Amino acid sequence: MSIKFRLTAMQFLQFFVWGAWLISLGGYMGGTLHFEGGQIGAIFATMGIASLIMPGLTGIVADKWVNAERLYGVLHLIGAAALIYASTATSYDQMYRAMLLNMLVYMPTLSLANTVSYNALERYKLDLVKDFPPIRVWGTVGFICAMWAVDLTGFKADATQLKVSATAACLLGLYAFSLPACIPARSEKKSLLSAFGLDALVLFKRKKMAIFFLFSMLLGAALQITNTYGDLFLSSFASIPEFADSFGVKHSVILLSISQMSETLFILAIPFFLKHFGIKRVMLISMFAWVFRFALFGWGDPGNGLWMLILSMIVYGMAFDFFNVSGSLFTEMEADSSIRASAQGLFFMMTNGLGAIIGGYASGAVVDAFSVYAEGGGLVSRDWTPIWLIFAAYALVIGLLFGAVFRYKHSPEQLQKNR
Repeated sequence: MSIKFRLTAMQFLQFFVWGAWLISLGGYMGGTLHFEGGQIGAIFATMGIASLIMPGLTGIVADKWVNAERLYGVLHLIGAAALIYASTATSYDQMYRAMLLNMLVYMPTLSLANTVSYNALERYKLDLVKDFPPIRVWGTVGFICAMWAVDLTGFKADATQLKVSATAACLLGLYAFSLPACIPARSEKKSLLSAFGLDALVLFKRKKMAIFFLFSMLLGAALQITNTYGDLFLSSFASIPEFADSFGVKHSVILLSISQMSETLFILAIPFFLKHFGIKRVMLISMFAWVFRFALFGWGDPGNGLWMLILSMIVYGMAFDFFNVSGSLFTEMEADSSIRASAQGLFFMMTNGLGAIIGGYASGAVVDAFSVYAEGGGLVSRDWTPIWLIFAAYALVIGLLFGAVFRYKHSPEQLQKNR
């Protein structure tokens, strides 16, 4: 069995584990468990908490003491146990504890999966630039397959989605021990500050970079909002007779999967856009794409407004990837070679760490502000249109401010030099 196939299987399962619950869990918690919007937001904010602390810690362990593929396997096995516990949770406290543990062990596996892949490809004398992207794209395929699986089986509405994810995590955890050894480089002396990306804080002394990281955090707050509430929103149309039997309600997760399909297309367009428009304009395109993403949710419905929902899914690829990829590239170009790895860690912490935490709690507060709950618990009514339009207004303000205060002159020659 070729190493490319083995790594492809790893990447497929890596994102299958995530895709089995990330998009549909909000709908399950709000619909079946009757959690409030703020509670759902807080549970999704555990991704941010985990992103702040765990990648750095596990990076130190893998660099100094434990083979990366073994640590990777152990983390997935712990994650499988956490997901099984989450599948039995009936209260907010139980679900929060279970998903916090799951996120603490899952988020660092995203970078460990790349580490294991890079190590194996180098060991087999393969070209990283040429051979890794076709392997990594199967991660997105795995994510989409998981979404379709839980939707078509009806698992999106109950705890079985978590059991599906746990099964895949257990399989991946065991499989990881068969991958090529990724031995720790014990001679490497990485400081604690470097591991957490904090030695790159020197970049904040430069006004341009300080502004960039601030807006990265602010936009990072919007990245997971539709993943958190998208399925809950679409499922809410089931209470309206004219929409109850529509495709968008019955197969809401499949409809949402168009977003991930869109990602695979827009990520291929990034080099063209960067070359012709520059990083600032590409990031502005991303920010205004988020405006359309949210606004189209606010105006669309699974009936005559289905085209708006589909367009919102297509726009998502531009909104998500143009920001993440171009932002990472800008960080790479602007940071000194001695702190580039730390700078990437800092960008990740600002977006997926602090941004995700702020977004989780703030979006939950917005959802609750337009929700009416029964005194003993349970949702009475929720007005989704102003919720999505508030999120759209937030993205619009960020885009306008970023365009006004961020100064960056596009240079195709400099971009080509740094590629």
